[in-house]
Amino acid sequence: MTPTAPARRTAPRRRLVLATALLSAAALVTACSGPPRGAGLAAVQLSADTPPAQGDLDSFTWATYAEPPTLDYVQAFDYPQNTVLANVCESLMRWTPRLTLAPGLAERASNPDPTTWVYDLRPGVHFHDGTVMTADDVVFSLGRQTDPNNAPAWAQVFQNVDSVTATGPLQVTVKLKQPDSQFPQYMATAAGVVVARAGVEAAGKDYGTSGGLDCTGPFKLGTWAKGQSIELQRFDGYWGPRAKSKKVVFSFLTDPSARTNAMLTGDVDGGYLIPTESYDRLRGSGAGTLYFGEGLSTVNLNVTSMQGPLGDLRVRQALSLALDRSGFVRAGLGGAGTVTGSLTTRAVWAGAPDDVRRTAFDHLAPTAQDIDRARSLVKEAGAEGRTVTVATSTVGQDVSLLATAVQAAGARIGLDVRLRTIAPNAFTALFTDPKAREGLDLFPETYYDSITDPLDLLVNFRTGAYQNFAGYSDKEYDDLVDRATAEYDPAARGAIEAKLQRTASEKLLWIPVAEWPTAVFLNKRLTGAPTTIAYMYYPWAADVGAAR
Repeated sequence: MTPTAPARRTAPRRRLVLATALLSAAALVTACSGPPRGAGLAAVQLSADTPPAQGDLDSFTWATYAEPPTLDYVQAFDYPQNTVLANVCESLMRWTPRLTLAPGLAERASNPDPTTWVYDLRPGVHFHDGTVMTADDVVFSLGRQTDPNNAPAWAQVFQNVDSVTATGPLQVTVKLKQPDSQFPQYMATAAGVVVARAGVEAAGKDYGTSGGLDCTGPFKLGTWAKGQSIELQRFDGYWGPRAKSKKVVFSFLTDPSARTNAMLTGDVDGGYLIPTESYDRLRGSGAGTLYFGEGLSTVNLNVTSMQGPLGDLRVRQALSLALDRSGFVRAGLGGAGTVTGSLTTRAVWAGAPDDVRRTAFDHLAPTAQDIDRARSLVKEAGAEGRTVTVATSTVGQDVSLLATAVQAAGARIGLDVRLRTIAPNAFTALFTDPKAREGLDLFPETYYDSITDPLDLLVNFRTGAYQNFAGYSDKEYDDLVDRATAEYDPAARGAIEAKLQRTASEKLLWIPVAEWPTAVFLNKRLTGAPTTIAYMYYPWAADVGAAR
């Protein structure tokens, strides 16, 4: 899960126009370049997309594993929120299904100097309440991301922003404290969402949990039946292509078996985040098609505390060496994954020079089991018999089986690994509430990149970073993050990021386990949904229509 970065650097003056020059400045690359290298994906073919829709629908139903705790865009960092919100609220920029940047509510972005980004807005864009978007709405919307009273998940994106001002009726200028290679990329995520100021102010503290969202997307929020479903209705005043379905219903099905059965029976028409244990059932059912696409996702063990045994690097190394990653990929990811010792996916390095990629991947944590070495490390650390507490949940087999794999690994090397079960609806709190993490040493996390840049993940180990739950702090690492975020040149930035990757790997700040593609199931009557992780910020439901 991901919020992220600041930025710096002095670069020559330039003017970058979106969808072309901005892509090179931000080092965004098309990520649908085939599966990552390594064992595990032999039976999975990655698809760039699903066939385009052939007609319209009255409605379709989509499964999600949990109910969003809120639909306030400033707190939208997890799968349930963003899967819904991406179709209702839009950002200044747009992440496309092929994971590149394109214009969004800003039809043009320019970078007249290293610390200035200018966004020229589309004229005539209507909010769902019928009012027209102005630069004042954008200034207000971005400003909400910096207000600590809103508990914004994306605050770190804005820590380098000095001011956001309306410099014309349809123009907003962002002044940075220092040059920032990351900020323009995050304007395609929920960090860049634009809402109607009047509507949000009228809703007050209830915004995001009741009433409308006052956004601009192809769908508007309809009925929210708490504990059951969220309904979206097509917005016929939309500025872009009209959605192909009049209505979308998101059904909250926390039990993985119930989600799968609902897809097999047709009670729901499709879903992302398919339970891994259901891959074979869905592929062989004849009820529809299971697609896999680029996920930019790695499955890791997030180290949440350095106060216990995991504060000793040797214990982290021992757990990593004792993990049966291949077994987890087979059982936990249904064979649709790749064992890895890297916290970042190979796809986010696709545009880097060969020497940079070699540096990034030459010093990774070993992925082969070595129980004898692991036992020795535990003994050296004086950690035999010590307790390590790991979160588990029925949110998905990838979580529960990875937690079980950690317990099994610990038993073989002399650690007392205990599991603490977290309810699916409460699992999100591990990312937002320090109290929810109290007493935990680890929890399984599938981290998805929100932009196609390695720094999206690597920034998490900077002092004070949003997901730096264990409190790791190293000035040299922080300085490298500052240099990378300040570097507009992709090759130069990649070289710095490779050093960051090496440090994160050698110190096992999280324990990497596997790469994992995105999975989407569509029954026979539907098509058009993107297969990639872009669905987190792209209005994917607008593309879903009749298969024939």
